[in-house]
Amino acid sequence: MADVEQSAAVPDGSSNASDVVNGTAGRFVSSAEGTALAYGSLLFMALLPIFFGALRSVGCSKSKNPSDMPETITSRDAARFPIIASCTLFGLYLFFKIFSQEYINLLLSMYFFVLGILALSHTMRFFPANLPNKQYQLLFTQGSGEAKEDIVNYEFDTKDLICLVISSVVGVWYILKKHWVANNLFGLAFALNGVELLHLNNVSTGCILLGGLFVYDVFWVFGTNVMVTVAKSFEAPIKLVFPQDLLEKGLDARNFAMLGLGDIVIPGIFIALLLRFDVSLKKNTRTYFYTSFLAYIFGLGLTIFVMHTFKHAQPALLYLVPACLGFPMLVALIKGELTEMFSYESTDEVLPHSPRLTYYPTVSGSPASLANSMQSLSHSSPRCRRHTPSDMS
Repeated sequence: MADVEQSAAVPDGSSNASDVVNGTAGRFVSSAEGTALAYGSLLFMALLPIFFGALRSVGCSKSKNPSDMPETITSRDAARFPIIASCTLFGLYLFFKIFSQEYINLLLSMYFFVLGILALSHTMRFFPANLPNKQYQLLFTQGSGEAKEDIVNYEFDTKDLICLVISSVVGVWYILKKHWVANNLFGLAFALNGVELLHLNNVSTGCILLGGLFVYDVFWVFGTNVMVTVAKSFEAPIKLVFPQDLLEKGLDARNFAMLGLGDIVIPGIFIALLLRFDVSLKKNTRTYFYTSFLAYIFGLGLTIFVMHTFKHAQPALLYLVPACLGFPMLVALIKGELTEMFSYESTDEVLPHSPRLTYYPTVSGSPASLANSMQSLSHSSPRCRRHTPSDMS
């Protein structure tokens, strides 16, 4: 295929990229088989964090431990999000124009190196039940006697150590090689954590968020060159990539098709909300979840088709938002449950949006819980968390 613009990506990973496009190092014409494999793999990888993240969001919302509660996005947050994302995107655009791209990417690589390890550790909790598991504690205090104060109270177990070691190996691999497989491992972990831990409080908020980002995406992709410029300069695991020349060059392939994580997380948190709505109906059906899931497949497939036909970067939310909003609402209208859908409040199951703290919390808990804390910090809602061994899985 003739090369087109490389995919644009939003720096915080929460908004979307310019979406499914071909990033090419030269004029490489990929085979039909290679192109089909790349796009099919991107679609499959996008579905994994949405499906499993939505399932895990149900368990997260039912947690009895306040420290495990997710972040709730309110209508005010949703309305401000496109503005904040636009300012962040344009700010990075100016940074890359003024300062050295090399040093900026070095700082960003270290930042995402730490976050990637924590996110991957939080995701990798699949162990046999009979695996020996011991508890450990790393304690650092200040003062003595009654004036003693915990600075670091870090509790972890054998499973946490295994996850941390494996995640660290992936992190070092990514820092040294920037290999696309390591990039995808971090990207999938970020996307799954985002879908699991970011909860919309109701369907109206979801409509505000997706509608605002619909306009944001179309404007920055079609109206300016800002998003594409940032994407070409920005090196971070905030997109999934798959080489179109994999069949010819193997793991050393360089001609990538890519998808921004925002095109996964933003529709994904709405799909997860509909799954929780399905559960609240107590009808043992998952009608709205499967409808929105299939709508996502249709929307992303349409994005790929249009991009491939016109050889131009496409804002994926242009197709995903109408599909993910329209299909479930049409089903609700037919079933006579539209009013019930819009009256559903996810905040009845989770804590309200946490207020901003005026002090710095101590670091406590396992790598999994620390990953949750890092997610909270990135949304200006840090929590002070303290776990006992009984809290650990």
